[in-house]
Amino acid sequence: MISKINSYALLGLKGIPVSVEVDVSNGLPAFDIVGLADTAVKESKERVRTAIKNSGRKVPTQRITANLAPADVKKEGSLLDLAIAVGVLKASGQLLVDVKDTVFLGELCLDGSVRRINGVLPIIISALAENYKNFIIPFDNAVEASYVEGITVYAVKSLGETIDHLSGLKPLQPVEKKGFNIEQNQKTYTSDLSYVKGQKVAKRALEVAVSGGHNLLFVGAPGTGKTMLAKCIPTIMPDMSFKEALDTTKIHSVAGVLKDNEGIVYTRPFRSPHHTSTRISLTGGGADLRPGEISLAHNGVLFLDEMPEYSRSTLEALRQPLEDGVITISRVTGSAEYPANFMLCGSMNPCPCGNYGSEDKVCNCSASAIAKYKARISGPLLDRIDLQIQVDSVKYSELTDDGESESSAEVRKRVNRTRLIQKERFKEDGIMTNADMGEKHLKKYCKLSAECETILKNAYESLGLSPRARSRIIKVARTIADMGLYEEIRPEHILEAVSYRHS
Repeated sequence: MISKINSYALLGLKGIPVSVEVDVSNGLPAFDIVGLADTAVKESKERVRTAIKNSGRKVPTQRITANLAPADVKKEGSLLDLAIAVGVLKASGQLLVDVKDTVFLGELCLDGSVRRINGVLPIIISALAENYKNFIIPFDNAVEASYVEGITVYAVKSLGETIDHLSGLKPLQPVEKKGFNIEQNQKTYTSDLSYVKGQKVAKRALEVAVSGGHNLLFVGAPGTGKTMLAKCIPTIMPDMSFKEALDTTKIHSVAGVLKDNEGIVYTRPFRSPHHTSTRISLTGGGADLRPGEISLAHNGVLFLDEMPEYSRSTLEALRQPLEDGVITISRVTGSAEYPANFMLCGSMNPCPCGNYGSEDKVCNCSASAIAKYKARISGPLLDRIDLQIQVDSVKYSELTDDGESESSAEVRKRVNRTRLIQKERFKEDGIMTNADMGEKHLKKYCKLSAECETILKNAYESLGLSPRARSRIIKVARTIADMGLYEEIRPEHILEAVSYRHS
């Protein structure tokens, strides 16, 4: 007898439909799984066999063959366990109900319990596009699936519970839908701009960068507050829309970093990988094509503290994602595309000892050592960083000042206002922020007066800027104009944008 059970495999952020075909026939007892399965999938026969036995059902003492179609698509992981087990029970006549419209997902434990899996959300969204609307998934993935409309989801704790539900002995209640309410799930941040003393210029640059989605680099001596400023970035970023939250959650689900009680990511990611991180950990990839830090930072912030300490190859790998907002990972085993639209924030010292340019400390570094240190970040990468800010030391009087500093909540209100201006401007263009503008958008929305062009020409020639740098100065100037509620870019906006370009 042959049974066919619907399930899904995962390739990047896309679910691939898999038909689990199980045949139980006469012959010597055996259990074979075919269909380009990796080791984890092939080992599922032992999990399935033991789980069926420990769930009070009979394991057929015949030849069992499970085919995972299509056979030319590689299947990885343990998410097919539950579908294979249901297929064995149906093919052996122990389950007589029709399940052709249901998708089964889950990993089995030896005692028959169903363990959570990664990637449930992108799989369900992909399956919904194929008109599948009924799902049986692990109980621990229930919250994650509760935000998808138009489907019926049953969350099971064990194989026995699954069979009792399908047989009608103990029907389960569908997972209750949850609405997206950002106000009820606002995270309390430990950082706040009100805690940052002094640094008026750096705070202004931070607001400009977040308002337009621009990349940012802090350059300053150790202990001046560069890291503290960077940690405040998520506190002034706009709240995520449902689409942004869904896109971010899909990546975190696939990577397995989604918290058990967090069905959807409400707050913008802040990823801060250590400088010893490898290129693959940053960009993604490996044997299973997992998303890297730049994708986990999608719709949020990627903070690289002490940028010159990262390996050259790791930093250079950021160049293409910074331009395109996506990264395509290709390996012999396949390829996957992950979104990587993040705000890059970096920090570095002005020299190896950190005291170059300091008013009260002596720098012992030679000119060649300083040049070599700065050269660790290549020119093409620096060219893609819109604002490069000098962070000066804070005076003692500023540290002990009890005056009220502006809070992140107050700054966020202005950022939201500026972002709304951009959202309205680009509603027909498919982009969200000034930083996303291409050349056609610059011509349409960033017309410069003769005086502005003169200022920009002088800066271009005197600072030896590239055409890319010129475009990015205009984008920053557009953001500064939006912050001041100006229709046109004015000379003072160009001057401020240029001042942020040369630290």
